[in-house]
Amino acid sequence: MSQKIAIQGIPGSFHHQVALQVFGKDCELLTFSTFEKVAKSVALGEADAGVMAIENSIAGAILPNYDLIDRYDLTIRDEYYLPISHQLMALKGENLQELTEVRSHPMALLQCKSFLEKHPNLQPKEDVDTASVAKRIADENLQGVAAIASEIAAEIYGLVILAHDIQTVKSNFTRFIILEKETSAKQYVPDKASFKITIQNEAGGLAKLLTHLSDYGLDLSKIQSIPVIEKPWEYAFFIDAVFDDYRQFIQAMQLVKKDFGTLKILGEYQSKR
Repeated sequence: MSQKIAIQGIPGSFHHQVALQVFGKDCELLTFSTFEKVAKSVALGEADAGVMAIENSIAGAILPNYDLIDRYDLTIRDEYYLPISHQLMALKGENLQELTEVRSHPMALLQCKSFLEKHPNLQPKEDVDTASVAKRIADENLQGVAAIASEIAAEIYGLVILAHDIQTVKSNFTRFIILEKETSAKQYVPDKASFKITIQNEAGGLAKLLTHLSDYGLDLSKIQSIPVIEKPWEYAFFIDAVFDDYRQFIQAMQLVKKDFGTLKILGEYQSKR
């Protein structure tokens, strides 16, 4: 029986590519327009797992997605790094110089800024998803309009690629996380973890916490702060850490709960970097 995998976007999106790579071509896609709907479908058990972008090597972290993982009590079971390659595509017969508009996700437009500056005839317009723009151009026969999307989107929706690999930084990666409702049994010893710490509001609290984590051999690959809405001037910190000794990680987390504040483990898994 194929697994049901929730993604944001439609077939041809980068989330679709990750789902195929991680779960295989036989997985059943559940497509949603927003990340929150993805999180909700996993939390309700409608999907066996979800795929969610969490950060990009150029544009940085997608902060609202950290909050979704927390609010819906989801578990990160794995991560996947996808090299992002953007293509400019349009209807068959279109000419790059005659196009007047280019549509895509805001992050994709940002990642192709240098290319767009060289083609002032292309007026950027933000849209909800890369692949959905490609589909709309094909379905509505939109002439004079281009999409920035993946090569697989051009194949699925029958568009012609007019410019290949237009992203400004060629070594552009997006980190995706694989989400599930409950922690599944592991066949390995984790060497990476994601967790949330709400530290006590005191002078030097964050510095003390970071020193503590370092003392236990945790290498912080990501730290993001989000205000605690119900407690002014207090912050929750979403942290990704890699480590060589899982036992030391457990000891560090025990002392965090004892001495620093509230701790919530979001996931323990193997680093893919």
